[in-house]
Amino acid sequence: MVGVALAAWAGAWLGTAGAGPSWGAAVLVALGAALLAWRRGSAVLVAVACVLLVAATSGGLRAEALAAGPVATLAGERAVAELVVEVRGDARVHPASGVRPAYASLDALAVEVDGRGRAWRTRTPVLLVVTGDAVGVWSHWPVGSRVRVDGRLEAAGGGDAFAAVVRVRTAGTLVRPPSASLRLVERVRAGLRASVAHRRPEPRALVPALVLGDTSALTPEVVEDFRTTGLSHLTAVSGANLTLLLAFCLVLARWVGVRGRALRVVGLATVVVFVALCRTEPSVLRAAAMGLVALAALGAGGRQAGMRHLSVAATGLLLLDPFLARSVGFVLSVLASGGIVWWARPWTLLLQRWLPRVVAESVAVPLAAHLATLPVVAAISGRVSVSGLLTNAVAGPFVGPATVLGFAAAAASLLSGHLAALLGFGAAWSAQPILWVAHAGAALPGSSRPWPATPFALVWLGGACLAAAFLLPLVLVRRWLTLALAVAMVLALVGAPRRPGWPPSGWVVVACDVGQGDGLVLRAGPHDAVVVDTGPEEGPMRRCLAELGVRRVPLLVLTHFHDDHVGGLGAVLGARPVGQVWVCPLPYPTSGVERVRAAAAAQGVPVLTPAVGATGSVGAVGWEVLGPRAGPAAEVAGEDESGRENDASLVLMVTVSGLRVLLTGDVEPAGQEAIVAAGADLHADVLKVPHHGSSRQDQAFLAATHARLAVASAGVDNDYGHPAPGTVARLRALGMQVLATNEHGGVAIEERSGRLTVATER
Repeated sequence: MVGVALAAWAGAWLGTAGAGPSWGAAVLVALGAALLAWRRGSAVLVAVACVLLVAATSGGLRAEALAAGPVATLAGERAVAELVVEVRGDARVHPASGVRPAYASLDALAVEVDGRGRAWRTRTPVLLVVTGDAVGVWSHWPVGSRVRVDGRLEAAGGGDAFAAVVRVRTAGTLVRPPSASLRLVERVRAGLRASVAHRRPEPRALVPALVLGDTSALTPEVVEDFRTTGLSHLTAVSGANLTLLLAFCLVLARWVGVRGRALRVVGLATVVVFVALCRTEPSVLRAAAMGLVALAALGAGGRQAGMRHLSVAATGLLLLDPFLARSVGFVLSVLASGGIVWWARPWTLLLQRWLPRVVAESVAVPLAAHLATLPVVAAISGRVSVSGLLTNAVAGPFVGPATVLGFAAAAASLLSGHLAALLGFGAAWSAQPILWVAHAGAALPGSSRPWPATPFALVWLGGACLAAAFLLPLVLVRRWLTLALAVAMVLALVGAPRRPGWPPSGWVVVACDVGQGDGLVLRAGPHDAVVVDTGPEEGPMRRCLAELGVRRVPLLVLTHFHDDHVGGLGAVLGARPVGQVWVCPLPYPTSGVERVRAAAAAQGVPVLTPAVGATGSVGAVGWEVLGPRAGPAAEVAGEDESGRENDASLVLMVTVSGLRVLLTGDVEPAGQEAIVAAGADLHADVLKVPHHGSSRQDQAFLAATHARLAVASAGVDNDYGHPAPGTVARLRALGMQVLATNEHGGVAIEERSGRLTVATER
């Protein structure tokens, strides 16, 4: 059945590609398998050929139906239409990032479409992207609501399970409320949230995530820590949730005397309730299938039967929904279930020779799932979680009580608010240790390590995981060897990751690879540094400073308050002693201002705005403030609010060990022109390209720097196209060597006898 499941996967993936050649390739492979089966008389190859053909046909028909309908036609014309949509899932609110404002996305079903003078009744899946003031309203529409709204339709990407992306800026009008059953489900979900409403903020947000996969209240810091420590799977609806609930309900049923077929009825009823509470979304149905597989594997024939059940479940799901073949969540679910079914029980038996069973299972189950999913997780995130095994093993014993008590609180909310609050109290206290583990694990310098998402690197990692799984029984059966391995892993977490040759010992300036944002470090002493901006997230900045050995930050410069420059503030403030914080004169956007001032006040660090023309030094770093010259309140024709905030960026000329570095923040052409007009000395050895290398640059400003090296800080595959090819060409025409963090990783600069020496991470 494993071969059949792989055939279903390949056929569904090729069929949903939305291209004729892909579907044709699937048909040719199926015919080849059928011919081979006929010659060899193999029933397995017959099954493989049939399933491959059926899955490819099903996927091709689904993709063709999405691409040929009226919704896709209007999307291809980027038409504005009036739609009646049925909300199919909770809104996912994406916080503001850099100049991009906050927005929400949610799955919906278009049931009526009126555009370009025609009207249709349909049932077509679409993805709603909501911006502006309507984000808050759409975040609270109950699932099942039918809403009338105007929006612009845009084509979805190839292989997507949506016919179109609908961009919406209005709240919409309710046409029909959810059905009675969905209102009951929403009441139960609201009851769970109410049962933990009086608990501390973090466990109050985590309990609904553990029980129902409702991550709407989780803060970005908690999400990042869970990702770093390999605990993100706990906040998604998974087979583990159902397995825990089934185990509890079946044990309880046996305790009260239920036996035989009645026990199966209890199990089936539990599955139905689980799916109803978590809603019949693809991820929930996938979780139900994987949970049933895990349960069946425990009682029928060991791991071979478990793999057979898993393959049957995967094949069935792929035939029902071919687009699951392109779902990362589906890949992770199948691999994790397969790893647990194949490895967890034998490893538990080996560990039981010298460990209690509860401890043995707490180690074996997360280890099996971790090894099985590691290559896919590395491909998604570009990182390998070193702390994942330890954090999952420590947090594991608390997941079951938190999940079961949470489900009990949700059910009790229909009967008694006081009983639900009591159960919610227990669920929140069970969730609190999971948060402690995540925060402690993320704080370890070696918690996660970068890993290139290249085919060779991922194949190598997959081979290493298989080799480790093959050799682990030889280790687990020996107590001293297992303990030695555990100690080695703990020591690896304590030290920051080291890569050969990085960073160079003589670095004076480093542009950290922080993604789509700025984060620069200037060496002021052996363990002191001036930090300019902190990137959009804490993790990359924290790793960069740890690698550079920075222990104290006498000066933190935040050029302006956009998230891609202050989002990683926690990696500096509160993590290391900071002397002063410099900020720009324009106190916008207010969210960034409040965040910076609150963090500085909590640490007792003064926040100052330097005057233009001010000079000074700390250790080996000297500076002169060159801007902003345009003035923070200047009204520049054609510029929006974000442009004025960019023009308020602090612009500094910094001297480090004789090297002149021009730091420009996100200053726009108007601000650049004002600095040139003021007669500032812009001669520099190194130019930090303004605004991540955007196309908006003043030629006179760039030419006035006479820089030999230009560094652009940008994220891999960023949506803005930074650095812009035109800007790169202009810099090269001026005689500059151009390096970008999205291509080269971190960039370290040192000066040797009048020559610039540059080392890059990649």
